[in-house]
Amino acid sequence: MIVGAGFAGYRAARTLSRMSRGKAEITLLNPTDYFLYLPLLPQVAVGVLEPRRVAVSLSGTLRRVQLVLGEADDIDMDARTVHYTDPEGVEGTLEYDRLVLAVGSVNKLLPIPGVAEHAHGFRGMPEALYLRDHVVRQIELAAATDDPEDCAARCTFVVVGAGYTGTEVAAHGAMFTDSMVRNHPLREGMRPRWMLLDIAPRVLPELDERLSATADRVLRRRGVEVRMGTSVKEATHDGVLLTDGEFVRSRTLVWCVGVRPDPLVERTGQPLERGRLVVDPFLQVPGRPEVFACGDAAAVPDLNRPGAFTPMTAQHAWRQGKAAAVNVAASCGVGERRPYRHRDLGFVVDLGGLQAAADPFGVPLSGPLAGAVTHGYHLAAMPGNRVRVAADWLLEAVLPRQSVQLGLVRSWSVPLDTASPELARVPGGPRGQEGDKTGEAGEKGAAGSGEADELGGERLTEIIDNTEKAQLAGAEPAPHRPAPEPTASPPGGEPQRSRPEPAESRPGPAEKSAGKSAGKHSGKARKAGKGGKAGRAGKPGKAGEAGKPAGKREPAAGRRGAHPAPGPVRRDDTPTQGDS
Repeated sequence: MIVGAGFAGYRAARTLSRMSRGKAEITLLNPTDYFLYLPLLPQVAVGVLEPRRVAVSLSGTLRRVQLVLGEADDIDMDARTVHYTDPEGVEGTLEYDRLVLAVGSVNKLLPIPGVAEHAHGFRGMPEALYLRDHVVRQIELAAATDDPEDCAARCTFVVVGAGYTGTEVAAHGAMFTDSMVRNHPLREGMRPRWMLLDIAPRVLPELDERLSATADRVLRRRGVEVRMGTSVKEATHDGVLLTDGEFVRSRTLVWCVGVRPDPLVERTGQPLERGRLVVDPFLQVPGRPEVFACGDAAAVPDLNRPGAFTPMTAQHAWRQGKAAAVNVAASCGVGERRPYRHRDLGFVVDLGGLQAAADPFGVPLSGPLAGAVTHGYHLAAMPGNRVRVAADWLLEAVLPRQSVQLGLVRSWSVPLDTASPELARVPGGPRGQEGDKTGEAGEKGAAGSGEADELGGERLTEIIDNTEKAQLAGAEPAPHRPAPEPTASPPGGEPQRSRPEPAESRPGPAEKSAGKSAGKHSGKARKAGKGGKAGRAGKPGKAGEAGKPAGKREPAAGRRGAHPAPGPVRRDDTPTQGDS
C-alpha cells in the first residue's frame, strides 16, 4: 500500500507495478486522481499551460494499481491499517502487508501577523488557478478605476521566497501582467509592479552562484524588484509591512518560503527529524521493517555527506520512490535491496519565454540554450501528457496569450494554513457532517443576524452569492479567522486548533464603496484525523486481504476533526437533489 501520489509515491507505484507484473496487489491512496507535475505549475498560473496538461491520470498510467480516492488521517502500525476519509466524507480502513509512506509536504508557515489570513501558497492546482484568476482580476480592476492609489495597489504583486517556486512565479508573473496591460492599459505612468523578497543574500541561494546571477539578471531586466535581506513583518488587507519599515500597498501576497512535511507524519508516533520520518539508507523505518518512507515525508541519510539528510526536492523524491519500490520487492523475496545513493545531474529553473538558468552535469547555461535544455528536461521527466504540453508551448509561441478569469476558485477555498493544498475547500459537505463546521469558508456578512450558522442550506447560498457580488465589484477581503482556543499540542510541537464558530465581521472599504454587504464564513480547516481516533468508523477486515477496503464504511458524522468533504450546495434556482 502506497499513501500519496506525489513524485515519490507515483514513482514507487509505477516501479512496483512493473516489477510485480500483476502478481502483487498494489493499492494507492491519494486525495486526487492525478499526479501533479509541480515544476510546471507556474506556467499554469500564467496561462501558458492548461491545468490538465500537468495533471497525469493515475488510473490511466498505473494500470495494475488499485486507486483509492481519500485522505489518510490515521495510521495504526501495530494493526497494519490506514484509516482514511474519501471525498464524500465516508470513512474507510485499508490493511497492508507493506506500507510506503509518501505523503509529501504542505506550505510552511511562519509566526508573522496576518500572513495566514492574507497570503496564499503555491503547492497545488487550486492555488495556481486562484492566483491566475486573482492576477487577471486585479489588472482589470486597476485599469478601470479612477483612483491612482487603488490602481497602484491592485497592480502590485508581492512574492515572498526566492527559491525555485518564488523565482519562477515572479519571472512568469511579470511577463504575464506586462502582456495583459497591452489590452487593459493602466493609468499613464503606471505599470505592473512585482516584488521578490527573501532574507537570503541572493536569489536561488541553494544553487550555484552563476545560476543565481542569471536568474537575478533576468528578473531585474523584466522590472521585478528583487529585495534580498528583506521579508514581511506584517500582512494586512491593504498591503504588507516589510522588515525594513516600508509599507507596500498591495492586494496580492504569494507565499513561497518553503515547505514542511505533511502533518500526518507527526501522528505516526515514530522518531522525527525536523518533522520528517527518520528512515535508514534503505528507506525503512527503524523497528518497522514493513514500513518504508520516501520523498518530503522522510529524513533520508545522505550517504555522500555523512551526518546530513537529502533535501526536500522533486529530484530526490522521484529517485527515492524507485528505491523504495525496489526495497519493498526485495522484502518480499524479489531482487536485492539497495541503499539510496544519488548523484546530482544538475538543476533547471524556468524563467519564462526563452529564458532559463540551468547547469546540466555541472555546465552552467543561460539564455535560449538554457531554455531549450529546461523544456527538454521537463518533457523527458513528465510521465505523461508530453505531446499536449509541447503543443501548448508551440501555441504560446505563435498566438497571443488568453487572459480571462473563470472565477472557479475563491480566496477562501485555498487557505495558506491548509494541510491539503491539493484540494480546494468547498462551502460545506454532506449535511449534518461535523466537518462542515471546521471547513474553510469566509467571513460572515455584516448584515446578518449575528447568530452562528452552520455552513449549508439557504444561509450558505446567500453568503456565497453576496461574496461573489462583492468580488465582482472589486472587493476580495481576506478570510477572517477567529482566534482558536488553546488546546494540548500534539507530538511535534504544533498546537491543535479547536473548532471556531463563525463570527461576524465588519465590511471592508471595498465593500462599502460597492454599497454591498458581503463576506465569508471562516473556520480553521484541519486535516482529517487530527481530533484523534474517537468515533472511528470502519473496522479492519479479515487478515490476508491486504490493500482492500475493510470493515464497515459509514459517513464521518460526529467524528471530531473530520475533513470537510465536497458536497451539494443548495441554491434557490436549482433542484435540491444532486450537486449544484
